[in-house]
Order: sequence, then structure tokens, then C-alpha cells
Amino acid sequence: MTSTQPSGATTETDLEGAITPAITAALAILRRNIDRFGSTTFPDDTTHSDRYPLRPAAGAFAAGANRGWTTSFWAGMTWIAWEITGDEYFRDAGLAYAADFARRVRAEEDLDTHDLGFLYTLASVAPARLLGDDDARAAALEAADHLMRRFLEPAGIVQAWGDLADPEQRGRTIIDSLMNMPLLTWAGEQTGDPRFADAVRRHTTQLRENILRADDTTFHTFFWDAVTGEPLRGSTAQGAADDSCWARGQAWGIYGFALNHRATGDPQLLEASRRCAVRFLSLLPEDKVPYWDMVYGDGSGEPRDSSSGAIAVCGLLELAEVETDADRAAAWRAAAHEILASLVAHYTPVSPEAADAVILHSVYDYPKSIGVDEGTLWGDYFYLEALMRVAHSDWKRYW
Repeated sequence: MTSTQPSGATTETDLEGAITPAITAALAILRRNIDRFGSTTFPDDTTHSDRYPLRPAAGAFAAGANRGWTTSFWAGMTWIAWEITGDEYFRDAGLAYAADFARRVRAEEDLDTHDLGFLYTLASVAPARLLGDDDARAAALEAADHLMRRFLEPAGIVQAWGDLADPEQRGRTIIDSLMNMPLLTWAGEQTGDPRFADAVRRHTTQLRENILRADDTTFHTFFWDAVTGEPLRGSTAQGAADDSCWARGQAWGIYGFALNHRATGDPQLLEASRRCAVRFLSLLPEDKVPYWDMVYGDGSGEPRDSSSGAIAVCGLLELAEVETDADRAAAWRAAAHEILASLVAHYTPVSPEAADAVILHSVYDYPKSIGVDEGTLWGDYFYLEALMRVAHSDWKRYW
């Protein structure tokens, strides 16, 4: 690995003066990666020894094909880079990715997932908003229609994974799904069709009531009876245990509940975001970047997940924007800055040439030994979004 994981805390004041150099380094890595992969092929979900390999072939998909749930984080980074620099290099790369995402949805390739929200918000909604791109807008609306096919009555949830006829996945959703709802919110705004907003309202209510536990930690996944709509049980797929607190899920809770509060105006979603935030912050180790599951702390020897830290920074900054109490808003913002300062100081490559990832020391799926102590596409994206939010407080998020 190209750097070591830290043992000491980094203060919020350490962030001052570090943002511009951090952005410069991140954009240098992104440009080099685009040069390497081009605009029609994609890297894998995670690095291998800090280098992104070509996305492997799978079934009918060739190596580098646009499949899976993470390719849009690559595209999303190009739009942030273009907004920062005005460089047509990044705009043109983003438009090429948008064209491939339009092709993907029209060819109905690998669409059996709730992660259509992640995919089409960053790859298609972003250029539709920034450039008024009609084809990107149309592709995003098609993706939103596909996502609505996964809405299960009477449970009132969007099923997360797999074919809707798969008995193992039927009636299951996951906390990540909160971040997929903005695609439906946007589609409702674009079309005036109330079914999108109704799905967002019902789905987020179900997660607030069932995936957020009484102790303010979160389940990774939760099952409902798809016939009766009865809530059944919580479980995990990537956490340490069914009753543990998977770090990335807790971070999704902060950001996702805050975003959906903004969309729906539901004050209970704001309170859910606060609860996730307080619990997340209470479980952080000394250097403010979580271990992959929050049951672990300093001295555990477990790997960190810097991507969870980056997501939490964006979530805390979003929470600060929608917070109704000025003192609490200031506290959320200060906590976000402190985590980001640690990420900049201790979790980035020693130079832009030293790694393909923008931030190091993430974990994709520890129980399956996938992407452990590596860079991840989503970690890179949310780190760059966090830097953008701090550098440009008036930036309009894509979600």
C-alpha cells in the first residue's frame, strides 16, 4: 500500500489551506485515469494494490463494459471536475459516459437493481441539469420508470436486488436505497407524475420505521412480506453481524435521510438523519475515520473504511443545510470538516502518481474479502463531492 493508516487525530483547523491542493491532486488522478481507460470502458469497483484494473468480463459483458452499480461514480466525478475547472476535457468525457448510459438503459442491460438511482442520477441527471442535455434527461426518465417497476405493493418499498421473482431477494431493501430515491424525486419534478413522490414518501417512511433501530444504529438490509406488506426482519450482507452497525450503511443513513427530508418536507426524516449522525459520530475512533463496521474501535486491528467517512462528510454537510437549529447546523458542519481533514491528511496517496484511487483504505465487502483496504469508485466520488462542497458552499448537488 502507498500509505499507512493513521493513529492520531486531525483537527478541523488542519483543513484550512488543504482543500485546494487536495482538489488539484484528485483531478490529476482523475485525468490520468480517464486517459488510461478512455470514455467507453470502465474500471472495476475497487483497486487492486491501489491500481484500478479494467472491469472484468462477465457473461455477455466484455471487459470494461458498463455494468454493475458503480460505473456512474466515475461519470459523476467528471461533472464535478468540469464545474471546478471549466475544462472541456472533463465535460466531453462526461458526455461520452452519458451517451453510454443512455445506450445501457435502452438496451435494458443490467437494470435489475435499485441502484439505477446511483447510476442515472450521476451519469444522466447531472448533465441534464448542467447542460440541458435532452438525451441524458430522457435516459434518466427511462431509468426512473425502470426503478418504479421495483416498487412493491403493499409493502411500500423498492426492492433492492435481483429479479423480482427471486424468492431469496423478494421483499428486501437496503439502507443504500435512500440514495436511490433522488432519481424518483427528480423524475416527479420533471413529469408532474405523483407516483414518483408517493413511492419516495412510502419507501423512506418504511426505512425510517424499520431499518433505523431504537439505539439509532441501522440495519444494512431489511425484509418485508411482499404479499402482506408485513415487516419481517433485519439482516446484513456486508456488515460484521445482523445486529452490528455497518459503517457505510450508517453514513448512507445520515445523507439519505437528509436528502429525502429535503425532498418530502417530512420532519421525521430530518430527525432520522440527526439520529444517524449522532450515533455515527459517537462511534468514531480517535482519527475520526470509521472502521468498516462500527462495532470495532481503536486497537481492534480491523481495516478502516474511508469511503464511509467521505459519505458521512457529504451527509453531515447536507444535514447542516436542512437543519432548523443554527447551533446544531454549526456542529454538523464542524464534524464534517474534522472528518474531511483527516481524510485529506492521512487517507490520500503520497503523490498523484502513487495510486489510481483518490482516497485509499476503503472496504467494499469484508465478509467476502472483496476490496479490503483498497480504493473504491464511490469513495473517490464522495471524497471529491466533499471537497467541492467545502470549497464552493453554493454548489448544487446532483442528488
